[in-house]
Amino acid sequence: MKKLNSSNTLELLENDTRQIILSLRQLQQQDPEVLLQVPAPGRWSVVQNIEHLNTYGRYYLPRIKKAMAESSAGYEPSYKPGFLGNYFANSMLPDKNGMIKNKMKAFKNHIPSVDLDSHTVLNEFLKQEEELLELLEKAKKVPLGRIRIPISIASFIKLKLGDTFRFFIAHHQRHFVQISNILASLKK
Repeated sequence: MKKLNSSNTLELLENDTRQIILSLRQLQQQDPEVLLQVPAPGRWSVVQNIEHLNTYGRYYLPRIKKAMAESSAGYEPSYKPGFLGNYFANSMLPDKNGMIKNKMKAFKNHIPSVDLDSHTVLNEFLKQEEELLELLEKAKKVPLGRIRIPISIASFIKLKLGDTFRFFIAHHQRHFVQISNILASLKK
């Protein structure tokens, strides 16, 4: 596996996060009732998709922040993605056409409630995205390949910080494709 330029990787992730924030701001302009509509039985509403992402943010953001604060190692210009981290990040990414390649089931502790307040859920996600941007900025001073973050579904498995960021943001992109599909199906 080839090394990734740390600076370029962080810049791409910052841009991806800013794009998610723009999409979120557009969602905040929508009718809250539309955002709570389930497009079909057994599928999630827009707000449930965002709440699902919030559950991951509640897990990962504090751990990333803590691990970066505790690191005494300095910045490194590149890092080599780990096998698992690279696999997880790439499996989450939508393809070049913005399509989702493979369906995945949510783990039990990341399944959103059906009883949600759209305003509260969207505002929490916005705060998480702003915190993520701050962490990406701070990550410019730490080694993306040396800091390890335990994954939410099996804390004994730890991914490199760079891979954790890539997975986390690809997961957001994946769900925003789903959100776009939900909104399109509700307009039919």
